Parts: sequence; structure tokens; C-alpha cells
Amino acid sequence: MRAVTTLSVLVLCAGGIGHAVVTSLDTGIGRVDPFRDMKNRPEAGHGTNILLVGTDGRDRITPAEKQRYRLGGAGCRCTDTIMLVHISADRKRASMVSLPRDSYAEIPEHTDPAGKHHSKHPVKLNAAYAEGGPQLTVRTVEHMTGVKVDHYLEVDFTSFMRTVDAVGGVRICTAKPIKDAYTGLALTAGTHEMNGGQALQYVRSRHVDGAADLGRMQRQQRFMAALIDRATSEGVLLNPVRFQEVLSSVLSSVRADEGFRTQEMLALAKAMRGFKAASSEFTSVPVTNASFPVKGLGSTVRWDPVKSKKLFRALREDKPLAPYVPRSTSRKKLVEVSPQQIRVQVYNGTRVRGLGARVDAALRATGFRTSGTPQNWARRDVTRTIIWFDPRWDRSARSLATALPGAELRPVPRQGATLKVTSGENFTGVVPVRAEDAHQGKFGVVTGDQVACT
Repeated sequence: MRAVTTLSVLVLCAGGIGHAVVTSLDTGIGRVDPFRDMKNRPEAGHGTNILLVGTDGRDRITPAEKQRYRLGGAGCRCTDTIMLVHISADRKRASMVSLPRDSYAEIPEHTDPAGKHHSKHPVKLNAAYAEGGPQLTVRTVEHMTGVKVDHYLEVDFTSFMRTVDAVGGVRICTAKPIKDAYTGLALTAGTHEMNGGQALQYVRSRHVDGAADLGRMQRQQRFMAALIDRATSEGVLLNPVRFQEVLSSVLSSVRADEGFRTQEMLALAKAMRGFKAASSEFTSVPVTNASFPVKGLGSTVRWDPVKSKKLFRALREDKPLAPYVPRSTSRKKLVEVSPQQIRVQVYNGTRVRGLGARVDAALRATGFRTSGTPQNWARRDVTRTIIWFDPRWDRSARSLATALPGAELRPVPRQGATLKVTSGENFTGVVPVRAEDAHQGKFGVVTGDQVACT
């Protein structure tokens, strides 16, 4: 979540603000050497791979902000976010893969900063930074993914709020209320304009549902899409004052490898001049067990050995992760339940020949699990489309109603999981819908324009 602030600098630099402003990166960014004495590294692929690491920095937040946004506790030099960002060779696509901090990992043999030798041993992924800093983090990620890291960027999460405020806030959409007593987050269903502190609550929340950290990563990805959308669509790129505000916010807590200097950043930024939210794609590494117990470590996240290898091979080969989606259908209305999870039986309630088949086909094309065999309703004079539903499946009914504008909802106790649609004379078409957690393709990928607010 903090790492995206650094990625946004690359996007912002593409606005042509001027070399004099961008060269301040060299003096403002702290430097680390994460590649020192590294051997037996993976072969380089195509494109550019950046390892983004977010670290805790709450010790720099004011007491008032700590209280308002519930940022209690002491700061630490530990990682909270780890992400691989792949910039395609043609500079037209950025693929962002979240690596769960609790991923089961085996740290390679190494010598710590104090000179003590350590043999290979199992840990949670975020422990690599605590044991050996940026260098051991890079080595561990390369060992696990087979992807060669070209550059390393580390962002202090206290710059997060300032960066969001500098771009004018972000717009976040949610199909259902979200509440987390730990962070103080309380959102009603709908669209919300968030300042930096509110956005920080949103991306930190992990007690919203049973998905814990995996659910939080999805919210972080939605935030990142929203930030990129705001930065590239509302004049931030062309406003020198706002650009410098963002730059100053990020520079205050960024560290990068020695090779990632102004010249390289500027060249990459210029090549990404046409970058938009639709140019970004987001996913998390596929997992088989999100709560795998390991003695001495507790609950860990186990990666899917087959799917994860295919995912990282695609990064090495510079291939898109998301399936192609026609531009006209990439934007969909937000609903609570994915249409792929909703079973529907369609009926024709009019004397219009073939209307039931049309409704069934349109719903199926949008993703709903229709029976494929529409039937005639007992009455043939229905003027308004009706959705009959068991109250236990009310969320599914509301999602279906969003796809059928003007439809009437009628509860039927004990009807069961299948929703019934009696198509009426007012039917004009089906509106495409999507759920917040509805990922696409074999890697569960969404593009930025699919998860940003419509």
C-alpha cells in the first residue's frame, strides 16, 4: 500500500514537468545496496522488475493523527507490504503482484549485519527484512519466484497520507458497508472521497471479513487503482505545484538501490507517458492454504506450486496477466455478489415471442448462471420484470436487480438458492455488473479501470 506512492512518482514524472525538478530525486532518495555479493541469481527476462517494500513508520506521525486514525503502538523497522512490479518492455503495462507478508518462505543461507552466519531455514516472508534487510529480502523473493529483481524501492508508510492529500484524495467504491473496530474504518455502501488518513485506514483494515490479509491486499489493490486513476486523470501531471508536493511527500521516506537514479527513472517515466489506470493489472500470488500451520511460525500462507510458477513465468516472459476485455465492457456496475455465483431461472411473462430467451442469453453473457432453458410464466400480461427470491439470498437478489433496471424484488420464503426472473414488458436490456472481489483469468487478475470507481 505504501509502495504505490513510489510507483506514482514514475507516472507523475511522465507529465513532462521538467528535468530540474526530477533530478532532485538523486539528492532526496536514500540509497541501499540490496544486490551486494549476490550470486546464482535468476536469468534476466524482458521488461523491468521492481521489488517494492513498505515499512512501518508511525513514529513520525503526529500524536493527533495517531489518535484520529488509530495508529497506536511503536514504529518498527519491519515490512508490511511486499510487491513485485513488472514494467513491460514496451512500457505500456505494469503488472503488480502482491506477496502475502505471512507467506511460508525459506530464507537462503546468509550472514546477518552483525556478522553471524545463518543456515537456510523456514520463516514467514516478512521476516527476511528483519533478519537481513533489503539484501536478504531480495534474495528470498528471487529464490521463491525465479524472477530477477532489477531495482529495489522501499517506502516508509508515513508518506502515504501526505501523498494522497497531495493528489487531492482518492475515490473509493464499496458495494457493502465496511467496518473495522481496530482501524476505526466505517464506510457505508457507495462512493467515498478519502483524504490521506482515511485512505490509510482503508488499506490497513484486515478485520473487515474472514479474508484477513488476503482481503486487505484486494483493498490495497483497489486503492492503488484509485490513486493511479486520480493522478493520471485530474491534472496532477501538468500542475507543477501539486507535482512537487507529491514528490516531496514521497522523497521524505524512500530508499532505492544505487542503480535506480534520476536518469533511469526519467527514461522509464517518459516511456510511460500514456500510462492510465487501464494500463495497470493487479493480482496476488495464488495460494492453496491461507492458514497453513507450521511449528514455530504459527499460521502461514502456502503458495499454489503450479499456478504460482505459471504466474512468475509470465512475468519473466513479459506476458500480460489479465485476459483481454473489450474496452466497451471493461467498466461494470459494482454489486455485492459476483454474477458467477448466482443461479437464475428465466420466465417470459409477456406475449412477446422469444423474450425469455433474450433475457436468459443477456444474463448469461454478463456472467449469471442461468438455466439456459427459459420457460413461459403462467400469466402473459406482466408489465414490470419481477425477481422472485428467498430472503436468505437477498444479497444475490440485489445484485441481480442491479443488472435488470426497473425490476421489482419479491421475497418468497423457502424458494431456495435459485432466483426466478419473470421478464416483463419494461425489459430493455441487461447492465453489466461485477463484484468487488471478482477476479478474472487463470491468475485472478483485474485491471485498474475495472476496480476503480466508474
